[in-house]
Amino acid sequence: MRTIRVETSAATILLTEAPEPKVRDRQTGEIAKDAISGEALMTIGVVYIEDGESSLFKVTVPEGGVAEGLALGAPVSLPGLVARPWESVFNGQQRHGIAFRAAAVTPAAFPAAMGATA
Repeated sequence: MRTIRVETSAATILLTEAPEPKVRDRQTGEIAKDAISGEALMTIGVVYIEDGESSLFKVTVPEGGVAEGLALGAPVSLPGLVARPWESVFNGQQRHGIAFRAAAVTPAAFPAAMGATA
């Protein structure tokens, strides 16, 4: 399925949930791995704020892309952020949504207020 690149340069992204392993199978506890590299995957929670609107969502990141120094509530950068629509049938019910994935999650700075003076 097609992936859609997400432009983040005008957004403020705050970390709301610390990185944790992405579980592939809840019954066995198997951790999800990247299909190409085999690297373990992690999930984080973020709030994405742009143009006065905000959205909460989870982002999948390879374990090696999780930077040191991340703090809850602090701004982060998500290089290579893409969105991928998905749909499946589970227990006879059709489900759909959007999955987000980034190459990394790194600490960032709060954007300077427009028109601010020192």
